[in-house]
Amino acid sequence: QSHLVESGGGLVQPGGSLRLSCAASGFTLDYYAIYWFRQAPGKEREGVSCISYPGMHTKYAAAVKGRFTISRDNVRDTVYLDMNNLKPEDTAVYYCAADRKAGSGPCTIAFPNGNYHHWGQGTQVTVSS
Repeated sequence: QSHLVESGGGLVQPGGSLRLSCAASGFTLDYYAIYWFRQAPGKEREGVSCISYPGMHTKYAAAVKGRFTISRDNVRDTVYLDMNNLKPEDTAVYYCAADRKAGSGPCTIAFPNGNYHHWGQGTQVTVSS
């Protein structure tokens, strides 16, 4: 069965870095826009970043701009979120999602509860000293 597989989460100190991965299993990410969302305990899911196909357009939430970088490897069907200078407020479960209907144009992270075709299982990121 086709699905997204996430990895890379963990416990890091403030100022540390992590790389999250989101890999397609059983299908290709060609023509899909890919999104990263996160949900902190007791809070609603929020948008973090997104990348278009094949990767020309990217978006970042104001809270992570300049610290996080999204990228994709279309041969390996994998999307990455490089997280630098992590802060305690970055603590959350991070989810990737994919949606082919988004097309190749600019993507948006404004719909964290949108109807995306695929979701990852989530990976926990905890930033604490």
